[in-house]
Amino acid sequence: MNWISSIRTFPLSLTLLAPMLALPAMAALGGDVASVQKDAAQFRAEIRSTQKSGYAVHEMQTSGGTLVREYVSPAGKVFAVAWQGPFIPDLQQLLGPSYERFIAAGKNRHGVRGPLGINESDLVLVSAGHMRSYTGKAYIPQMLPEGVHADAIQ
Repeated sequence: MNWISSIRTFPLSLTLLAPMLALPAMAALGGDVASVQKDAAQFRAEIRSTQKSGYAVHEMQTSGGTLVREYVSPAGKVFAVAWQGPFIPDLQQLLGPSYERFIAAGKNRHGVRGPLGINESDLVLVSAGHMRSYTGKAYIPQMLPEGVHADAIQ
């Protein structure tokens, strides 16, 4: 290969390598409350926290205008996340280890339109929307605090 073809393939090489050079995702869903601070730093957002009966909601707005909520149990664990806005947030950041299941569910749809959903005993996830209007939520059913219903996750 001569140096001219090397120069032509260089941008492609960078494109293929960029995901491997990215920082690892900080586990939010299923992680501890410290991951909320890491998510806020990643999204360049300030956190507004609200105490509810049996859990706390940490709300942040991404630089792109998407509202992200992380739900934390009294034990300090993130049992749910939700998003709403003009852009889908970094779901690898929000979903942590559950992100791979989200990707797999998307690949298995084969042309299906409408919301993407996972409804299993250890993960419930719904993601929907269209250009400039996206919503979604994910939670771990076993981690829901006592007395908290999944409808509270918005």
